[in-house]
Amino acid sequence: MSLAAVIMFALFLGACGIGVPIGFSMIASGLVYLLLVGGDLGLVAAQGVHGLFKSFILLAVPLFIFAAEVMTASNISDRLLQFVMLVVGRLRGGLAYVNIAVSIIFAGMSGSALADAAGPGKLMIDMMTRNNRYPRGFAGALTAASATIGPIIPPSIPMVIYGAISGTSIGALFLGGVLPGLLMGLALSIQVFIVSRRRGFPVEDPVPLNMVRRTTFRAIPALMLPAILLGGIYSGAVTPTEAAAVAAAYALLLAFVYREMNPRSLYASLLGSARATAIVAITVIGALFINYVVASERIPDELGNWIIGLGLTPVAFLLLVSVLFLILGAVLDTLLMLLVMVPILMPSVRALDVDPVHFGVVVVIDMMIGLITPPYGELLFLISGVSRIPLAELIRESWAFILTLVIALLVIVLFPDIVLFIPRSAGYAG
Repeated sequence: MSLAAVIMFALFLGACGIGVPIGFSMIASGLVYLLLVGGDLGLVAAQGVHGLFKSFILLAVPLFIFAAEVMTASNISDRLLQFVMLVVGRLRGGLAYVNIAVSIIFAGMSGSALADAAGPGKLMIDMMTRNNRYPRGFAGALTAASATIGPIIPPSIPMVIYGAISGTSIGALFLGGVLPGLLMGLALSIQVFIVSRRRGFPVEDPVPLNMVRRTTFRAIPALMLPAILLGGIYSGAVTPTEAAAVAAAYALLLAFVYREMNPRSLYASLLGSARATAIVAITVIGALFINYVVASERIPDELGNWIIGLGLTPVAFLLLVSVLFLILGAVLDTLLMLLVMVPILMPSVRALDVDPVHFGVVVVIDMMIGLITPPYGELLFLISGVSRIPLAELIRESWAFILTLVIALLVIVLFPDIVLFIPRSAGYAG
């Protein structure tokens, strides 16, 4: 690696360390690299624009973001919450199970952990902490932990980006995330079962019988969204990008059918989606140029040769990558790791004959656990901000959930069929 590349990476890390947005940090450090090597400064724009416009699949990202914004603004999650309360609310610690179940259901709609935490997650925290029924730190930490399931069960914004970067089938990635997401939910539920009895969490009042039918019918239209998405993709009726457009249109239709969206909230959803998309786009542009430098410096080839020289088995490689991503996830942004680290590691994935779908799902799970790992823990900061729960309380309660999710991750790494069974059943040949 050249001195110019070393200076570029040092400047990038320094800029991130003083709070410069990641996208701007990458672009600025990339410009310094070009100045040092005497390159054309227009390469930054050329790489970014070309990369954005040549990838049709990336168009799914703003569409899924908009769908999540609409569902959050229109209180669709409230109807789902009432339905889940009907199903699992009567168990001891029922609201904790409801929290997990709502995250699993909402995962099939938004594809975003942050949208899950900011929308139904905030509502769940309010319900759990009302009248001091559950400790604030536990409610917030559980909400953050269950929100990590969002990008694992399809649709998934990180999987769309991973597929665009690695050339992996988005449909296979979506199917590959189903069982791991459910396993994560099961692992969290087992933890809740143990903790609920040890701490004596309350049992909720049963839902009146006359409310059962009404609650179920009110939730059915929202519950249809995952079925429409996956059915459309795997029947061949729509591509994943077109499915994202269907998700956005269906969410908007539901919002108006439920009469829970007005022009003001629609404008707020559009504005929030535009802002989030702009952040993603700027970060992608910066990452595309960083990846151009990485490829020019032949860093992936050198790293790949080094890893092959270690004589690692595919499982050992995945365990090593998982540890690396778990450490980086505690201090770095998720999108940054996805856009920069995945292209560097893909040659090693191919050389070791690791299935790219299995690798992609493992990497996304790693990054989601990073969202609740101190000191960065983006989900912890978000939960603290929307619920006013002190960050120290969240961190104290989050370690047990992190351990539970890491155990689930270990099982997924050691048993690839958990990821690959459904894709292979659907015809995927990795």
